[in-house]
Amino acid sequence: MIRRLSRRAVLSSLVLLAASPAFVLAPRNTYAQQPASPRRIGVLLAAFSVESTEVQAFREGLRDASYEEGRDVVIEWHSVDGEYDQLSELAADLVHRKLDVIVVSTTRGVRAVKRATSIIPIVMTAVGDPVESGLVANLRHPGGNVTGLSVMATPEIWTKRLQLLKETLPRVARIAVLWNPATPLTSWQAKTVEGLNAAAPSLSVQLSFVTAQTPEEIGPALSAVSRARSQALCVLVGAHTDVYRKTLLTLVSKARLPAMYSDRRFADEGGLMSYGTNWTNHWRRAANYVDKILKGAKPGDLPIEQPTQFELVLNFKTAKALGLTIPESILLRADKVIR
Repeated sequence: MIRRLSRRAVLSSLVLLAASPAFVLAPRNTYAQQPASPRRIGVLLAAFSVESTEVQAFREGLRDASYEEGRDVVIEWHSVDGEYDQLSELAADLVHRKLDVIVVSTTRGVRAVKRATSIIPIVMTAVGDPVESGLVANLRHPGGNVTGLSVMATPEIWTKRLQLLKETLPRVARIAVLWNPATPLTSWQAKTVEGLNAAAPSLSVQLSFVTAQTPEEIGPALSAVSRARSQALCVLVGAHTDVYRKTLLTLVSKARLPAMYSDRRFADEGGLMSYGTNWTNHWRRAANYVDKILKGAKPGDLPIEQPTQFELVLNFKTAKALGLTIPESILLRADKVIR
């Protein structure tokens, strides 16, 4: 026999049930125990290691934006470890993992990932001129799936480095320039060489150019520098400067050549001086782009950042070992002096 409840009795029962703690709390607790899946970030490294201070700054930037690894984000790390031929393969592997965003260093790295996907957002770091290299349409509105940071590696920056080297070593009359002709931005290289040659007469220096594409070619290149009786060295960016940094520094030290670099890692590890972008801040800013993209921003709508400040780093210990007296004007202008 089915018992029928009056309409008033049914309503009274529902009111009592809704007021009970079990009814109110149980659904909320159940929902809290089912968090959303972590967002997936891929990082392809071509010039930095995962353990480096610069790349760790990227992780710090994510934490500053309230992302906790394992809970909110999962990072897939890929590194070429100097084997640039692996870029395409590693880029394809990252794309296959169906990531939410991919962070890439160097022009070669970004090109490899862009060839592999036109859908997954790409945040670039350590790229010289993304417009000239064909990675984006323009800096203000890049379009497509690529955005990020440019290092503003213009020929004028290298003219400034040459000026600083001459000011540091006022008696120097012959300076060698070491560069890698395999660097992708050949037009940029040509403009840089042209700019250096144009600036040399006003600085009363004579330039000579030597090339090295592999670590095995660095030694012979420096021997050529010695034969040319060059008194100092400018090292243009290239594969050998970031991947084979320790080899280059060791050989330059043995040749007792005061040298100017574009990357403070060289000065930190024994090079005389560097003038360039602060990579730690650069990588931390990359996390800001990732945050915006994960929150729904389209990469093509995010303007590309360019550095507004460059840091001069001087290794005073190396200067002393070379028997150099550093002018007070350089010491006062240095952002960091390693003693």
